[in-house]
Amino acid sequence: MTSIAGEQPEILFERRGAAGIVTLNRPGALNAVTHGMVRALAATLAAWADDPAVGVVVITAAGGRAFSAGGDIRALHDLGRAGRQAEALAFWRDEYALNAFIKRYPKPYVALIDGIVMGGGVGVSIHGSHRVAGEKFVFAMPEVGIGFFPDVGATFLLPRLPGEIGTYLALTGGRIGSADAIATGIATHQVPSARFAAVLDALCGAQPPDAVLAAFAAAAFAAPAFAAPAFAAPQGNSPVTARRVAIGRMFAGARVDAMLDRLDREARAGGPDAAWAQATATTLRGKSPTSLKIALAQMRRGPHWSFSECMKAEFRIVSRIVYGHDFYEGIRAVIIDKDNRPSWRPALLADVDDAEVARHFDPIDEELVLP
Repeated sequence: MTSIAGEQPEILFERRGAAGIVTLNRPGALNAVTHGMVRALAATLAAWADDPAVGVVVITAAGGRAFSAGGDIRALHDLGRAGRQAEALAFWRDEYALNAFIKRYPKPYVALIDGIVMGGGVGVSIHGSHRVAGEKFVFAMPEVGIGFFPDVGATFLLPRLPGEIGTYLALTGGRIGSADAIATGIATHQVPSARFAAVLDALCGAQPPDAVLAAFAAAAFAAPAFAAPAFAAPQGNSPVTARRVAIGRMFAGARVDAMLDRLDREARAGGPDAAWAQATATTLRGKSPTSLKIALAQMRRGPHWSFSECMKAEFRIVSRIVYGHDFYEGIRAVIIDKDNRPSWRPALLADVDDAEVARHFDPIDEELVLP
């Protein structure tokens, strides 16, 4: 991987004690993951997997605002608009292979996550063996809002969350904090971000990662600072998990339009979930109708597939999305022009052909090959 003269590399690698340390290093771009970063990380992880001196891999990020806000979607948009879809697909092919490698990595893989973690950032962190959430942790998969779909392993991850929480997150792009992340299993530990440097130092020693992280998490919850709402015990500050029953009622089934009908009825009923239901229905109606149906199909198929099967399905989907309309329109509306007024095609759920949605999952000539 190269960098412009005088600039820091986009991703940093360091050997310290027993640890191999990865730092995402594009803070000005919220550590968005580029193709060069994907390739460099894959190569380094492969080398460390075979190095007996490396006992644990730790991935962290520079800047403080975001662990990683996703992939470099503006670059992918520009490639597609220029008719260079094959180059864009090369990024996703390598990225998805990296996600699968992390999922089956033979050594402890610890992600220290503070700030935003979305899209491509999820793919290089959440599939690791240990996921540590700081107090600014914010997880989301907002892809349906840009005419895309929850990828980087979301087909496997989200359907395995409790109840229909994964379906809710996939379709709404909703955000969850550290307590909900612990309650759902997205994160394995909570530690104050001010202690991340100490955690990293401890992970470089001889003590097993499980023991290190358990000690820091236990100390965090014993400290008075954790009486604050932002770091209450998981069950005390888990708004999405606390609404699990309502989410289960609203997001059951295999039809997005039926979910909207239930949300509308709940809003009209005027009960304790009425305001939430109305806001959620409004959110859904702003998303790409095609993306909503694809995402729901992922949620219903994913529980029956292995991780590798999920990644192969996602590559089939993106191989078709990249030649469509909504992805480019979504990026235009949200990222480029920022008018937040996308013109989806089709514009209505009722006009989205269910057979066409199903075809997104059909085999392709150049399937994703995983090592």
